[in-house]
Amino acid sequence: MTGKWLNSAGARWMVLLIVSLTMMLGYVVAKEMTPLQFLLEAPLSEGGLGWTSSEFGLFAGSKGFFNVFLLMLFVSGIVLDRFGVRIAGIISCLLMLVGAGFIYYATCHTSPAAMVHLPFSFGFLESGEVKRQVLMASGGFATFGVGYELCGITVSKVIVKWFSGKELALAMGLQVAMARLGTAAALAGSPALGHRFGLATPLLVGLWGIGIGLVLYLVYCSMDRRDMAEVKSDDEQFRWGELLLTFKNKGFWLITLLCLLYYSSLYPFLDFATKLMISKYGVDPELAGTIPAILPFTSIILTPLFGAMYDKFGHGTQIMILGTAMLTVVLAGFALPLSSPGFAVTLMFVLGIAFSLLPSVLWPAVPKLVPMAQLGTAYSMIYYIQNIGLFIIPIVIGSVLHHNTVGESVDYTAAMWIFTGIGVAGIIVAAMLHRHVGRHPEALA
Repeated sequence: MTGKWLNSAGARWMVLLIVSLTMMLGYVVAKEMTPLQFLLEAPLSEGGLGWTSSEFGLFAGSKGFFNVFLLMLFVSGIVLDRFGVRIAGIISCLLMLVGAGFIYYATCHTSPAAMVHLPFSFGFLESGEVKRQVLMASGGFATFGVGYELCGITVSKVIVKWFSGKELALAMGLQVAMARLGTAAALAGSPALGHRFGLATPLLVGLWGIGIGLVLYLVYCSMDRRDMAEVKSDDEQFRWGELLLTFKNKGFWLITLLCLLYYSSLYPFLDFATKLMISKYGVDPELAGTIPAILPFTSIILTPLFGAMYDKFGHGTQIMILGTAMLTVVLAGFALPLSSPGFAVTLMFVLGIAFSLLPSVLWPAVPKLVPMAQLGTAYSMIYYIQNIGLFIIPIVIGSVLHHNTVGESVDYTAAMWIFTGIGVAGIIVAAMLHRHVGRHPEALA
């Protein structure tokens, strides 16, 4: 490839397609187990694994375990900033591949009856015991989570690198849309494959997808001849002093806190949404994943549109407030004692709009606050704080649902009000960010 072509618009859009596909395939694995909760919790006599809601919550939250407790996101951010996007991206794909393989092995080739006695208790696991299968699958998901988050911050830095000063918000919106396509494919496709062919089939599809993602990223590495020049550039060398200045920026912390609250209410809700459709709204298990899949499918169209609008008109903080408010209203709607499938579908369409609004402006706002050389570490800080919520909230919700289950009947009211409360806190933080930017317009100029 010639240097002239690498500097062309065609090259940067090709780069966007490649790295977005890699990230999209990661999103498939990240959500492929979510709509399979009905299979995981089905009795052994019915072909399930006999997991409880608490055990599923432990698995769902484990994706962020190593990132939070072993500080792997900090390590990931420093690796990205010091060694560049090529090395970091390859490492991320390999970690996702290993983690996905371990999830497949644990759930499909180990005994669902064997128990492990832990030297500590999570409070909701009786006598500190947990199924060995759950523990092994959670370890695989935690390993996958390290690569998944590293891939996320790497792809973000790649896009900023190739689109800075151009169509940045549109490019990030398109990347988010591709990621949502991966989420939608997992939510809609996994239950159908799992119901017809068994648990192993959707997991193998995800595993092969990560392998394809690794190959795609290697193609990108062969294109990115500018990477070494950027790492060696004196203007963009990693400096601890400049990073400390970033961490003193109030706007950066408000965006970080908003990200924590927004995603801690949204993604854990999606983890339990498929079973919610079955238990509360009476949707057929094979079709139940299609209703939560409305959300990412809607955002596939709207996120790039809102990103392009942000590029042209600005008003990012107002968009953040609107998106967080819509999310909160929808979560409160799911807490109401209404069991019509049509009502659930309507709420999901509204949530799809909210799912598009805030991400379309939040992620492009970060490069306006942070120098390029510190961008990977800054993104890793945001992801680290976000992962704390993504680790804790599914465990809390799983425990709440476990204690609100009688026979096969599950009461989701308390869980949904918890999600709503988190959303209200997000609205308050978004309003604080709007006020801060009003006083300091240069913060997101």
